[in-house]
Amino acid sequence: MELQQLRYVLAVAETNSFTRAAERCLVVQSALSHQIARLERELGARLFDRTSRRVRLTPAGAAFLPAARQCLEAAERAAAEVAAAVGEVRGRLAVGLIPTVAAVDVPDALREFRERYPHVRIGLRVGASDDLITRVEQGGVDVAFLGLPTTAHPRGVASRELARDRLVAVVAPDHPLAAEPVVELRRLAAETFVDMPAGTAARLQTDQAFAAAGLDRDVAFEVTTADYIARLVAPGLAVAMMPSAYAPQLSGVATLEVSDAPARVEYVIWNRAARTPAASAFLRILGVEPDA
Repeated sequence: MELQQLRYVLAVAETNSFTRAAERCLVVQSALSHQIARLERELGARLFDRTSRRVRLTPAGAAFLPAARQCLEAAERAAAEVAAAVGEVRGRLAVGLIPTVAAVDVPDALREFRERYPHVRIGLRVGASDDLITRVEQGGVDVAFLGLPTTAHPRGVASRELARDRLVAVVAPDHPLAAEPVVELRRLAAETFVDMPAGTAARLQTDQAFAAAGLDRDVAFEVTTADYIARLVAPGLAVAMMPSAYAPQLSGVATLEVSDAPARVEYVIWNRAARTPAASAFLRILGVEPDA
């Protein structure tokens, strides 16, 4: 079994096509097909069902795929560790972030990282804080930026607090509250809200604040991206609560302070036990000494 064969299997599984997989791997299709057939003979099982119209994993292929991916990732880590031992940083850096991260200028940090370490491949994943914590803990993401309620703390990973922020109300420019400098949660409770999905950390901080004040609110719209919140707020469909440091990035809306607003904490997290040289280098660019 060879690493190149594993790469071919992953490429076919991800593209559902031998042709596209060959293009991705920069080989002719016959060579890729031959190597996968060799691997199937060695394993004694077909990994793919092939028809003239589609390619899909067999049950054996689905069982094989996670271990194949782990093998390739382990090989990449081994190569990266050897490079680090001779003073080079190579491999990959997988960065996760919530849509509303504001404590760090992530593009600027990645620009500096790329200038220093041009041989590192960088991948970005935008998601919810809870999902990113799990991915960092499992090794799928190296470094992630989160926003959590003050009542929560990232568990199972190493973390560093970056900033604390209060939420503000975001309303349409012609909303009756837009002219108010400050409002209370009680006044907002009568409004229709747009928010992140129930159960996410981004939603929890606002839910907890209204519950602590003994208030109910109507969340009529649930979205997964912060920019789409502004698209629903601007025409007056709903109001929202957003981090004050992020709200200025939204266009076509008005923001106002909330006297009893909930707070959130932004963190950077990483896997302490399986930290790659690239992850360590990126953390140092952020001013975080991971071994401190």
